[in-house]
Amino acid sequence: MKPLRLVRLVLLLGVALLLAACHREEALPWRLTNISGHMPDLDFQLTDDNGKPVTGEDYRGKVVLLYFGYTHCPDVCPLTLAHLHAVLQRVGPKADGARILFVSVDPARDTPAIMHAYVNAFDKRAVGLTGTPRALEALSKRYRSAFTREPSQANGQYEVSHSSAIYLFDRQGRARLLATPAASQDDLVHDLYLLLETGT
Repeated sequence: MKPLRLVRLVLLLGVALLLAACHREEALPWRLTNISGHMPDLDFQLTDDNGKPVTGEDYRGKVVLLYFGYTHCPDVCPLTLAHLHAVLQRVGPKADGARILFVSVDPARDTPAIMHAYVNAFDKRAVGLTGTPRALEALSKRYRSAFTREPSQANGQYEVSHSSAIYLFDRQGRARLLATPAASQDDLVHDLYLLLETGT
């Protein structure tokens, strides 16, 4: 075979392999909402529940489930964290490659110590994140989420209205899937397992 023809054959084979890889990725049978290419990569500068400054880069290599909430949340936050814990338990040992990032929308009350006790009550793979109001608002806007502090009650307590979406990022920090607390455990387990298994 002539050298030029051989080079062309190798190039065509390479292109075919790339197209096949792309096709395999597109063909992944996601059950949750696929947001690949529609949301920015995981990027932030916050403080974790051990009081350590962290960034999105610190979670590269892990599949991340990002959720905005607060420790005084009366219903949806504890239910969602319990839901995610059950999902990780069903995934099994592979779930050690995942992290739940619980981002506070109530930095005035959610200190790192309070966040640590709160998230660890649900799952040891959960990390509480807090920061300045500006940093938290910027992260919320980055993922088209929102939160609003409600008026204080007579006893000084207050609630924070917030979006309840769960964002799933792959090991490279790319936004891949969107879920709601109403998503079934079966669908979350299925898609989380795919993210962990494929490494994409």
